[in-house]
Amino acid sequence: MKRELAYGAAALRKRATVRLIAWSVPEILPTAIYGVAVARATDSFLAGHAWRGIAWLGGLIVTACLGAAGARQVYGRLGDLVEPMRDDLVRRVVGGALRTGDDGAVARVNRQVEIVRDTFAGLVLVLRSFAVTLFGVLSGLLSLAPLVAAFVVPPFLVGFALSLAVLGMAADRVRASLKADEELAASAGMVFGGVRDVTATGTEEYAEWLVGTPVEAHAAAERALAKVAALRTLCFAVGGWLPLLILLATGPWLVHRGVSTGTLLGGLTYVLMGLQPALSAVMGALGDSGLRYVITLGRILDASHFTPHTGQVEDTRGYQLNLRGLTFAYGPKAEPVLDNLELTIPEGEHLAVVGPSGIGKSTLAGLICGMLSPTGGHLLLGGVPPTELTIDKLTATRVLIPQEAYVFSGTVRDNLAYLLPNATSRQLGEAVEAVGAGKLINRIGGLDAEIRLAELSAGEKQLIALVRAYLSPAPLAVLDEATCFLDPEAERRAEEAFAQRGGTLIVIAHRISSARRARRILVLDGNRAALGTHASLMRTSRMYRDLHGSWLPGTQTTGSQATGTRTTGHQIQPAS
Repeated sequence: MKRELAYGAAALRKRATVRLIAWSVPEILPTAIYGVAVARATDSFLAGHAWRGIAWLGGLIVTACLGAAGARQVYGRLGDLVEPMRDDLVRRVVGGALRTGDDGAVARVNRQVEIVRDTFAGLVLVLRSFAVTLFGVLSGLLSLAPLVAAFVVPPFLVGFALSLAVLGMAADRVRASLKADEELAASAGMVFGGVRDVTATGTEEYAEWLVGTPVEAHAAAERALAKVAALRTLCFAVGGWLPLLILLATGPWLVHRGVSTGTLLGGLTYVLMGLQPALSAVMGALGDSGLRYVITLGRILDASHFTPHTGQVEDTRGYQLNLRGLTFAYGPKAEPVLDNLELTIPEGEHLAVVGPSGIGKSTLAGLICGMLSPTGGHLLLGGVPPTELTIDKLTATRVLIPQEAYVFSGTVRDNLAYLLPNATSRQLGEAVEAVGAGKLINRIGGLDAEIRLAELSAGEKQLIALVRAYLSPAPLAVLDEATCFLDPEAERRAEEAFAQRGGTLIVIAHRISSARRARRILVLDGNRAALGTHASLMRTSRMYRDLHGSWLPGTQTTGSQATGTRTTGHQIQPAS
């Protein structure tokens, strides 16, 4: 199915490209004819045939109207080519964000993707216009006077080729300039943020060195960019002005060889009104917009790169979870978020995972659900790494409800039955009642009512997502703070429904009540992990006691909860 969709998208882009080229053909005619028309009209006027000259100019106007009609259609076809590219980029950014939890994805969708889309559209128009102009001018010059074409075309092509050769150097120097700018901003921000400490300790010279080095690097990068700009000016001089100078210098010789005054004027018209503007536009587009397009697109693809789920295993031995030396870091140089975690979660377990914010609880949920791959150790779901299971098998084995519940436009029934498409109205009603969403569904208007997303609160969206997950046939349910917007009573009812549903329940807890309802509690605390019941952990885990205190009304948040230290060296300490 995915292959068919890919082929379909490629076919659509191909058809859009063919249409764009086809509607560009009418624009070639006025470009090819204007030099010839000027030449013939000039010779006619000089020979005393005024009406013939006027007829040539009238024909030029007619062809210009035809070209304008083609240009109008080109803009209509441009959207068919550009918008699919934008949609593909958005899918890549969103897909990468879902896989990596990237908070910068929204900025790339809102800003960088639009920059790439607009720049790509501009490049398509400029390159199309350049090709139309070049083909038209060559056709016109060859039909007007091949000898004139021999003096004009070679230096133009040389200038264009030189400008292309400079692009690689320009791209490298633009990247270097951006990097130097970012390093300068980072250094300056660090020094300005600690200016009082710098003054108090008398380390002004060191601070000057910290900022001065990136300033010099940035200045060198900008000077290198200026040199590239000078080279581009030289390329334009070769391709745009040298043909004109050659034509003017050889004018007397050409006239002596039988080239008429009108023909010489027509050749000059092709250079001044065709080749020069086309070369200037394409050099500006490739040198400015083109580099911005390549660099911005590269950043989007690098940041949103993710490895698609390509698991091939279709069978497991149950759904017990075994974590052996599990380690995960969000980059090759980053400190591990989870380090050497050892844990077994048998089938039918009810486990709560607690710990300070940023300690790795949601990361653990992502690893369990196959959304992330361990960077060390092993995590087995039914004896198989989750990332090696097929999508269908993984979906049938586990269900994840994140904090930000997703509800889509459509009916209530469509949303609730998404993971169980053949669910009957009775099954849906029982699930709604079990989770405690009956009042909400009635207020919306029943199972077949359309959902108005703007009218739902965050807690109501969570209730709908919980019912959907409750109906899932997957025996392993992971609630990643999936009830954080519900009141304690609604949370209790939902969690008890999942506990009685059967299978394994893992709750990333944000309230002490969620932890106390669990059969066992896993505490992630920054340098070790503790596993036990509420009573045993209250005796043996300082971290759990601190969290318990911070969860109680009227107590102060302790230092342990406030810190966002990473979890390293997880060795389960059984609580007795």
